[in-house]
This record gives sequence, C-alpha cells and structure tokens, in this order.
Amino acid sequence: MSDFQLPETRYAQSGDVSIAYQVMGNGPIDMILVPGLFSHIEFQHEMTGFTAFLRRLASYARVTTFDKRGQGLSDRISGAATMEERMDDVRAIMDAIGSKRAALIGFSEGSCMSVLFTATYPERVSHLILIGGFGRAADRLPDDEWRSRVEQVVKNWGSGDTIKTVAPSEARKPGAVEQFAKFERLGSSPGALRTIMHLNRKIDVTAVLPTLRVPTLVLHSRADIQVPVELGRKLAAAIPGAKLIEYPTGDHYFWLGDTEALHGEIEEFVTGYRDHGSAELERVLATVLFTDIVDSTRSAAAMGDQRWRRMLDDHDRLAQQVIGRHRGNLVKSTGDGVLATFDGPGRAVRCALAFGSAAKQIGLPLRAGLHTGEIEIRGADIGGVAVHAAARVMSHCGSDEVLVSRVVTDLVAGAGLRFAERGSYELKGLPGKWELFAASG
Repeated sequence: MSDFQLPETRYAQSGDVSIAYQVMGNGPIDMILVPGLFSHIEFQHEMTGFTAFLRRLASYARVTTFDKRGQGLSDRISGAATMEERMDDVRAIMDAIGSKRAALIGFSEGSCMSVLFTATYPERVSHLILIGGFGRAADRLPDDEWRSRVEQVVKNWGSGDTIKTVAPSEARKPGAVEQFAKFERLGSSPGALRTIMHLNRKIDVTAVLPTLRVPTLVLHSRADIQVPVELGRKLAAAIPGAKLIEYPTGDHYFWLGDTEALHGEIEEFVTGYRDHGSAELERVLATVLFTDIVDSTRSAAAMGDQRWRRMLDDHDRLAQQVIGRHRGNLVKSTGDGVLATFDGPGRAVRCALAFGSAAKQIGLPLRAGLHTGEIEIRGADIGGVAVHAAARVMSHCGSDEVLVSRVVTDLVAGAGLRFAERGSYELKGLPGKWELFAASG
C-alpha cells in the first residue's frame, strides 16, 4: 500500500453480525482503534485530519479501525449492543486479521469497552490507550440534564450539531457543519442513536479499573467540551500505574489540530522511543494540487455576501466530490480554493480538469496548479517545497486553465493526457527556471 492509498473495507463475522473494518500499515505492532458514539470508517477519511492521523500511526504499526455493530458500515441491529457483544466484535476482528495481541486505543465511550476487554483478555492486549475517556457514563451529566441532552441530540441529528461539542475548532470552516451532518446520517439513524445513548448511560466500569494489569496511558484535553478532563483524571487515578497526560488545548476529536505531542506520547508508550524514523517516514512523494476561483473578490462584491456564501458552499461540496472520486486527499480549503494531494499524478491532472469543468458549469471559473515532489506530513496539514511549487505554478494560470510543472508531464507520459508548452518562468522563492505546461484531457 502506498502512503496515499486508502485502505479497503473488509468484514469480520461476529456471530451473525458482520463488522466492517479497515487496516492501514504493516508495522510489527498491532493497534486497534475502538470508536466513540458513532463512526463511519470510509466517510471519516473525507474529514479533516483523520487519515493523516492514521497514516502517522501506520508508519510504525498495523492500524485497524472499525464500526461497531449497529453503526456505520457494520450490520444494523435491533436494540443496542451490550458491552459483551462489543467485546466479541473486537475479538472477531483480531481473529480475522490474525492478531494475537494488540494495543487498544479506546476513544470516548470506546474507552469503557476497551477497559472491559483488557480486563477480560489481558493476554491479548499489549498496551491500553484511553483518549477523551471516562469510567462511568452517569458522571458526565446529572439525570435531568442528560435526558434533555439526549432529546436535543436526537432532534438535531443529521444537522451537524455535534460539531459544537466534539470539534468546535472546525465549526466555522466552510462546509464543515454540512460535512458533519452527513457524517451523523451515515454513522447512525436517530432511533438507533437514542437507543444506544440510553444503554450507554448505564455503562460503569469503575469496579474493573483497579484490576487492570496492562500498561495504560490516559490522554485528555483540558478544553474537551464533550467529556470534561475531570473524568479523565478520575479514570487514570483508578487504574494501577496508569500514566495521565493532559493537553491545554484540543477538541474531543483527537485527530484534529496540532497532534504532534499526542503522536509522540503514543509512539513512545508503545515502542519505547518517540522519533521512530519520523524525519524519513513523514516525508512522502505526492502530486500537489492548488486551485482558486478566478477574480473571487470581484465576484463576491458583485453577488453580495449571501449569494457568494452559497456559491462557496457549492464549490466546497464539489471539491470534496471530485477529489474523492479521483482518490485524492483534500487537505484543506483555502477560502476560495483547495489544497489536495494524490498518490498518482495522472489522477491529479484528471481531477483538476474535471473540477475546473464542473465549477465552470456553476459559474465559478477556476485555475489550478500541480507539481509532484516530496511533501512533509504535519498532522492534518502538509508542507515542503512541493507545496510551495504547486502554489507558484498556479499563480501563472489563466482562467479555466490547469498548469503543471515539467516533472508532472514526465510522470504521466503515455497516460492519454495532452500538454501545451507555456514557456519557462521564475517561480518566486524557488531556484532556476521552471517549464510550465497547460493540461487538457
């Protein structure tokens, strides 16, 4: 598997239920991520930071994600799964991938099931990592507040409302609420969510915590709105020898924002050292795509704020669809454009052409620049000379034009794409002359 190829979804059989899972990496350590309230292992790759976080773990481990029964791509069920059934699902996944022992990363409500699995099958767990977790669900809110909260969540389900508590740092970004709304709908139905929230209210593993004998790391953000840090402290205090690390900032969704410190703690905890070849492993070859809307300032002034906002929302949705269809990684929106990466330069060029054509149809002329080179993965973001080069290539584009560097044309020879010479240019901040070419299908 290349660094930028998304994993294939497979199914493990747990009794009569099929559990969807994905595997990334082939390192010597098995690592299984136990999800929170809801998940969708395929759609989460479209969300900021998720794939980059997994890739970092996969640089030294074999990482498995899954949707618990009743959620995401796993079989729907009547009622809600018991803790015992959830444990069976993890065991089924481990058997399916041939894992005798793994490090468990339990997130949010997944921390409770991870604790119970570890206490029940200590021989199958090498390390226990609990992020944004708790031991007793009833400690989170008093009964009256909790009942009100359940009704509010179910009523607003599918609107993206959960972003306010699980990922507030994302809430103001273009298209983020709409993306979370789709995530909610794909992850669970409102009725199934209500059922599982009522069952989860009864979760209490506090009596089990003192029996744990597996090395345990508890990670929690003091800014976590969804699960207050006090519950993480209480969790760690009850586990013999557990190490607690608190972070001053960060969302409940741990893969967002600056994740370097958290990655370092996890890697050191499970491998014994922190910089596991990061200087080399976090630099990969990719084709970088930059786009922006031509004359966006003038268009915004002509349309007015409200209409322009709707146009930008359409643009962002279109970008997600087209980039996803071409197996790209949408790194971020730049306000009136996007930054994306691809593991195949041919797909990158075709994506740029398709995106430009589709955007033109909705009245948004685009320009796009591409360059292939080494990039640095920095959590959810990327850096390096290749990123700057793609931006500089784009700066020489005309309206509805896709410009590429010479290295891109060399790499896609024979792919059926056509290129017209556009001359040699000096790219600001980069040495030498750069030959640029206009792409067409």
